[in-house]
Amino acid sequence: KSQVLTGGRMKAGGVKFADTADEATAHAADILELEINGHMPRGVLVDPKADVAQEYYAGVVWDGTAKKPLLLFSDMGGIDIEQVAEEHPDHVGRVHFSNLLPFSDFQAKQAIAAAGVTGSALNRLTPILTRLARLFQERDMTLAEINPLARLGDGSFVALDAHMEMENEAMGRQRKVLAGLGIGEDEGTREGHVPTPFEAIVKEIDDADHRGVIQGKDTGFHGNVGLVIGAGGGSLTLTDAVRSQGGKPANYSEIGGNPSVAKACGLAKAVLEKDGVEKIAVMMSIVSNTRVDIVARGVIKACLELGRDPAETIAIFRIPGAWEEEGFKILDRYGIEYCDRSVSMHEAAGRAVAKIQGEAA
Repeated sequence: KSQVLTGGRMKAGGVKFADTADEATAHAADILELEINGHMPRGVLVDPKADVAQEYYAGVVWDGTAKKPLLLFSDMGGIDIEQVAEEHPDHVGRVHFSNLLPFSDFQAKQAIAAAGVTGSALNRLTPILTRLARLFQERDMTLAEINPLARLGDGSFVALDAHMEMENEAMGRQRKVLAGLGIGEDEGTREGHVPTPFEAIVKEIDDADHRGVIQGKDTGFHGNVGLVIGAGGGSLTLTDAVRSQGGKPANYSEIGGNPSVAKACGLAKAVLEKDGVEKIAVMMSIVSNTRVDIVARGVIKACLELGRDPAETIAIFRIPGAWEEEGFKILDRYGIEYCDRSVSMHEAAGRAVAKIQGEAA
């Protein structure tokens, strides 16, 4: 099994079974070279194949609506709990509990029994779920799940796979646990995510200038629409808006805090130099602490330095707010299509997608 800090290892080919030593050696070599969700493995776990009689699911998640942890249990493990809940809701037990009170065996039994499990299996599963819920509480988790939780042929139980996520803000008081996993302030020996070349370049540009903030992510993105976007939640909204209208984003980004022209230029150049990017969409909600004219100068400068026509390269510019009149004058000078706050972010994203798809056709 690939030792990589991400899920989906089985589907990605990161878990393989072997019948001979030679076969195990070959599988291990393949797994060590297999990238999963943008992550490279730090090693391979080799373990005897379990004699599984039945697979269960046990997990604790934070329910943001109820503002409480939620214990989930199912007698149909090994597959996504969302699929089980949708197709077989009677096979999923749910129990909310308080983070302020100790978790009890009775609460675990409630979840197990609700999934239809009784008798000896209920009694043997109870302490496992209790310990899982207490782990969630004590280690500041946002997710703690075992899937599959297997009952072996001899009646014993074993966690064949587990997935844990810790609240970022609580990592400071969990240093001892994290150090045991090789995760420390220096990022240790097990890094959760290895930055891509694009991400590393954007970080270097951001670190070199204290004015404003830029960020860039492209793990999992393989599109042709480059995004120079900002405004926190607005960036998420804009990314979704591009996707919902048939566009394929090449990256995610954040720009704000009144960055310099050089910083805006650096982000735009990094996006434009990504493989497959045809045009960029420069979009934000309404800005107050970022100057529209500075962002306009930056993205235009990026196009010119790369020998590209700004009017042909920038599919849409939609940043209303501070210094917008000055910014729009600059955009007019270069013939760049732009829109003000009367055009929604969703509509602006649609215009960018339509322009790129129209030229591709």
